[in-house]
Amino acid sequence: MQQLWACAAFFLLCLVSSSAVSKTKQENTKGDSKDAGQSDLSLATEYLEQFYDLEDESAGRPKRSSDSIRSKLKEMQRFFRLNETGSLDNETIEVMKTPRCGIPDVHNYSPNGQQAKWHKNVISYSIGSYTRDLPASAVDHLIDSALKVWSSASPLSFVRSYSQNADIRVQFSTYAHGDFFPFDGPGGTLAHAYGPGEGIGGDAHFDDDETWSAGFQGFNLYLVAAHEFGHALGLSHSRYKESLMYPTYRKRNTAGNILSSEDVAKIQALYGPRRNLLYDFSGYGMTSLFYPWRLKFDVPQTRKEKCDPDLSFDAVTTLGRDVLLLKDRYLWIRHGQLPDIKEGPINNFMPRMYSDIDAAYSLPRRKFAYLFKGSKYWTVKGPEMKGGPKSIYKLGFPHQVKQIDAAVHINETGNTLFFIRDLYWSYNETARAMEEFYPRNITDDFPGISTKTDAAVEKNGFLYFFSGSEVYKYDYKQKKVSGTEKANTWLGC
Repeated sequence: MQQLWACAAFFLLCLVSSSAVSKTKQENTKGDSKDAGQSDLSLATEYLEQFYDLEDESAGRPKRSSDSIRSKLKEMQRFFRLNETGSLDNETIEVMKTPRCGIPDVHNYSPNGQQAKWHKNVISYSIGSYTRDLPASAVDHLIDSALKVWSSASPLSFVRSYSQNADIRVQFSTYAHGDFFPFDGPGGTLAHAYGPGEGIGGDAHFDDDETWSAGFQGFNLYLVAAHEFGHALGLSHSRYKESLMYPTYRKRNTAGNILSSEDVAKIQALYGPRRNLLYDFSGYGMTSLFYPWRLKFDVPQTRKEKCDPDLSFDAVTTLGRDVLLLKDRYLWIRHGQLPDIKEGPINNFMPRMYSDIDAAYSLPRRKFAYLFKGSKYWTVKGPEMKGGPKSIYKLGFPHQVKQIDAAVHINETGNTLFFIRDLYWSYNETARAMEEFYPRNITDDFPGISTKTDAAVEKNGFLYFFSGSEVYKYDYKQKKVSGTEKANTWLGC
């Protein structure tokens, strides 16, 4: 009898244990499914923000509606010729996980929405840095071959330059590298390039966290470079898988012509058909072959003179490790202490910004910058403008204020200071309202700052006031000027 009860108890214990294990497995499976679903949603959100202009959520912004995400998903599915379900099906997620070019699919990053082009047929290029994966000679050959892909179908010719003023500058970098498109480590975005234009226009950047090769291992540099140089010449992404300008990477045979008929039609629509061009090098000697910027037919565009001792800025702000300096419609970006400064017209970086800027500031915790012109301001994140212009009067300014001279955010207090002639206002970013008892006189609260302020920025615990070509380093805690310097020193001069 005791043995019978023991067997029964053992059977019951096994049944309970089996049920518990089964339940635990079901719960774990549900948990894994939930985690996977959340991961896919996070991936999709970031993807649509980067490539399809989905507005991201931030402090003070209403939550996105499911309709807006569904609409952007359909737009993405339409571009890639998928079923337009508006939902995260497996096919859509697979495309989102495929390594690709970092340029958005929804517009071509050209001023005024028009397709930009080079207004000359001889274009210079330089290689500013190399990948660790290939010998320099191999990179030189692959870059040259990638450019010849386009010269074979158009009247364009490409000449190697060793000047920083080359039209197309090739650079291998990792993560943030001085523009608005930080790389993301292995996989994800492989490279990006800017459309034709002054300064950074035409430049091509490659993520050196990828494994670059001349064959089928890792990512073929020849294929990726040829795609990016299409952007550098003015082409946007194509919806056709056969096109070299298709956004996602795919391994393919590199022997022979890699351009589709659409690629050829688009490059010829910009520059015309290929014709034989012969240049007479006899009068230049062999040196000119190695320093082609000396050739009479190829004089690169001169960049804005940054070391002019009288140089001044209209607006200055930091954004992460980058310092943005604006003058007229021109922008310089200095990344940390790196000597290489990205520069060019503002709309090379922000295609929808056509105006010069009066003032700018950024909020580090939100990764946003605010640009002011007259009585309007814009919110930007990287190259994207979030919505249209807004009125400064919604911030609490009286209608007598017609424009802002300078703005700076103080991290320690969480307030933003706005300077207008001889007065300044303090704006509480948390309460989203002007502080009481403002405006106040600048000279009363900032002894030593008595001239008109063109720009202001906080850096390393100090405030820097830009006035003409002079910069005043101001100790905010000690309430005194601790030094002066020339504005052009901020560009490494």
